[in-house]
Amino acid sequence: MTARILDGNAIAEQVRAGVAAEVKQREAAGLMRPGLAAVLVGENPASQSYVKSKRKACAEVGIESFGFELPATATQAEVEGLVQQLNADPRVHGILVQLPLPSGLDEEAVLKLVSIHKDVDGFHPINIGRLAQKGRDPLFVPCTPTGVMYLLEQNLPTLEGGSAGTLQYRGHAGGAAAGSRQCDCHHLPFAQQRPAGHLPPGRCAGGSGGPARNGARQLD
Repeated sequence: MTARILDGNAIAEQVRAGVAAEVKQREAAGLMRPGLAAVLVGENPASQSYVKSKRKACAEVGIESFGFELPATATQAEVEGLVQQLNADPRVHGILVQLPLPSGLDEEAVLKLVSIHKDVDGFHPINIGRLAQKGRDPLFVPCTPTGVMYLLEQNLPTLEGGSAGTLQYRGHAGGAAAGSRQCDCHHLPFAQQRPAGHLPPGRCAGGSGGPARNGARQLD
């Protein structure tokens, strides 16, 4: 049995269709549409592209999207003031502060200010702490590892008894990935952090750097 790469595009379409239906149900019931605010500081091309894709996804499913762009010269007080403003805005149900912030800004201080009830990235210290503690459920978890687990659950008959390894890049989402969802499987000992760009495409750099084993499911 050869290794199989799981394509999440079809499942993503199903998820988006389900979200769109739920938004319509809320509107039909006279409830407010969910609103997502994206805060972009500076002109990092990758960050601009990511925020643009999030706003496009919101439009496709009927979620209100609020974009806030500040120049790279914005002060700590200006960024924190915007976050506090969004915390108090009843139209905003989720806040996404796009990282990295320009040098000179304290990212952790900004993330701590995001309301735990609007922390859709799951980066608030309380959400991260609950994620790491047995029996404690965070209000939000990082979307990437949650999506990976959902994709596996939709494609595999069971996760019990399997072997899983996590190759994570440095950063908030990567750091939280290993603990975001629990499953009864064996975690391989090679899970470790590596700098972004260090892992060659199509390779399993768990120690030997060799290709994926036969029968493995690989998500990139």
